[in-house]
Amino acid sequence: MLHKTSAWPLALVYVGLVVYASLYPFADWRYQGIVPWAFLGSPWPKYWTVFDVVSNVLGYVPVGFLLTLSALRRGRTRNAVGRATIVAFVLSLTMESLQSYLPARVPSNVDLGLNVLGAWLGASLAWAMEKLGVIARWSVFRARWFVADARGGLVLLALWPLALLFPAAVPLGLGQVVERLETALAGVLQDTPFLAWLPVRAIELQPLVPGAELLCVMLGLLMPCLLGYCIISSAPRRAAFLMLLVSFGLAVSALSAALSYGPQYAWAWLGGPVKGGLMVALLTALPWFYWHLAFTSACLTRRRPVPILLTLWLLGSRVALFAFTDWRNGSGGRGRTLSWCMH
Repeated sequence: MLHKTSAWPLALVYVGLVVYASLYPFADWRYQGIVPWAFLGSPWPKYWTVFDVVSNVLGYVPVGFLLTLSALRRGRTRNAVGRATIVAFVLSLTMESLQSYLPARVPSNVDLGLNVLGAWLGASLAWAMEKLGVIARWSVFRARWFVADARGGLVLLALWPLALLFPAAVPLGLGQVVERLETALAGVLQDTPFLAWLPVRAIELQPLVPGAELLCVMLGLLMPCLLGYCIISSAPRRAAFLMLLVSFGLAVSALSAALSYGPQYAWAWLGGPVKGGLMVALLTALPWFYWHLAFTSACLTRRRPVPILLTLWLLGSRVALFAFTDWRNGSGGRGRTLSWCMH
């Protein structure tokens, strides 16, 4: 039996993240005069750390899990674990081979083996969960809580906590993409007459004033909240979702700060403007609990939430574009990777 599943789009997104993490910083490519797969015959490394082993295994567990789950939900059960593991092997082999052209990266046959092991473990986990009925129970839960066409929203909501793991310029402030696009476009147009066509910013980036920081935090929490409301039609379940969303946002932001700057900074970002933004977002989200009949049934079918969410994103990205704040030392800071790619 075929089922609609969020596993396939999530797998594509995660593979994109693997490619990004494997080839970062994408700079100073050069040819060393050896074939890119020469690392396969290299001797085993003399030194290794537990972190390297664990990270290489865990990094590919979602690849195998999501690919296998997607195949199982689509009715392609034959050799699902083996096919997912082979895809992960090809992905890892490609990434390790391309690393031979990057001076900042070192290809490793051990990393390749650990990546494949992680993918196989993830694939086996998905197969076991399907056979034990765990995935079926999730399908029942999904049908009870969410609207029928909720796959896209669920994918974005699943990515939201992952995006917050990277230190953002403003707590919960995702979507600062305009400046990065300007920088990338300037690099592409370098040494061409078209470079003069790019607009020049009148002022340099400045630290956010408290009111602007409050607005960014409020919009950063309100956007995933309204996205969840779009796919949840019950008011009590929306209330539970809001509490869960706020808890996840705070916990992941604290974890990001602790991993990036040290445990002593885990809650240092939770200042007055951030607390104010959280309270304003909660007060704004509360009236939407009981607007489910008109909002969910009519608005979803006619795609009316799209302009609302797009307007919120444009406001948040423009406010965050002009000024960045770093609660740790008062200087400018910048979010990275998925924290801006997500929007």
